[in-house]
Amino acid sequence: MEKMKVGIIGCGGIANGKHLPAIKAVGNIEIVAVCDLIEERAIKAKEEYGTEETKVFTDYKELLKIEEIVSVYVLTPNRSHSIISVDALNAGKNVMCEKPMAINTEEAQKMVDAAKKTGKILTIGYQNRYRPDSRYIKAACEHGDLGEVYYGKAHAIRRRAVPTWGVFLNEYEQGGGPLIDIGTHALDLTLWMMDNYEPESVMGSTYRKLADQKDTGNSWGDWDPEKFTVEDSAMGFIKMKNGATINLEASWALNSLDVDEAKTSLCGTKAGADMKDGVRINTVKYGKQVVEKPGLDASGVAFYDGSAEKPEELEQKTFYNAVMNGGELVVKPEQALVVTKILEAIYKSAETNKAVYFD
Repeated sequence: MEKMKVGIIGCGGIANGKHLPAIKAVGNIEIVAVCDLIEERAIKAKEEYGTEETKVFTDYKELLKIEEIVSVYVLTPNRSHSIISVDALNAGKNVMCEKPMAINTEEAQKMVDAAKKTGKILTIGYQNRYRPDSRYIKAACEHGDLGEVYYGKAHAIRRRAVPTWGVFLNEYEQGGGPLIDIGTHALDLTLWMMDNYEPESVMGSTYRKLADQKDTGNSWGDWDPEKFTVEDSAMGFIKMKNGATINLEASWALNSLDVDEAKTSLCGTKAGADMKDGVRINTVKYGKQVVEKPGLDASGVAFYDGSAEKPEELEQKTFYNAVMNGGELVVKPEQALVVTKILEAIYKSAETNKAVYFD
């Protein structure tokens, strides 16, 4: 199998936690060059995932000059997603950009426009679409098992799990807190399941209520209140043009035991679905309320547990197939653009205390 030659821009947490191990696992992607503002991180990425010939850069524009690179991965803080992605597309490279697409609609639109102008592939790193539970519910929606899905809930609630490393708490670099970080995954799943990308209006609230507390019980140790410049939780109410509605909840720190992340709940005219305990489909059969729980691990024999491929590996295979074989993308940039529009509208609504309406 011909290898796709790629460049990695950004060698921090998301690169080492997701993309680089997945690239190594699938085996059909060759890392030609790596780039990071901190040279030591780029060197480490080369040593662990590259080859002796892998080039190391601290300036991504130098990486983009390498003709043999077919695709680049943009794995940097949110603020630079659009800038680097547009430059890469204009340099003739296909782009896998980590989520969220951009810090605002204007920047995300630039990415979509650049992809259309250049004819290059652009996709966004919403790997939760590839999970077995996500794919099962998506199939149920596509086959009409739920009927008309007119209400959804996008869950991204952590009790006390504020990321204390990198630039997560930096509003300038990230564009926001849990809403743009993990809320984006839950909203993406919900819109994708509903196959509804036409929002009419948004109301939203953001809170910074726990950020100044000490002895926090945080999963990754106490945060620094002075560096905590983003919200600690956010809520949004989204009305779609066809009358459907979505509630979005996102938090890094919230006094709640109802904890769910990167999940969705859907209500349709025939049935409902959620991810509260694996997959649950609730419906009525023969005049009785029933709950169906599909077995997603496909196990059936003592020596095989039926484990599915990891979502992040399926994500890499899909990107490879789209670039090298003309396959279809699972995450399309126009869909990710709508996610960004809604997230930005929630922030704007929270700031103005008014509803935000779309054209």
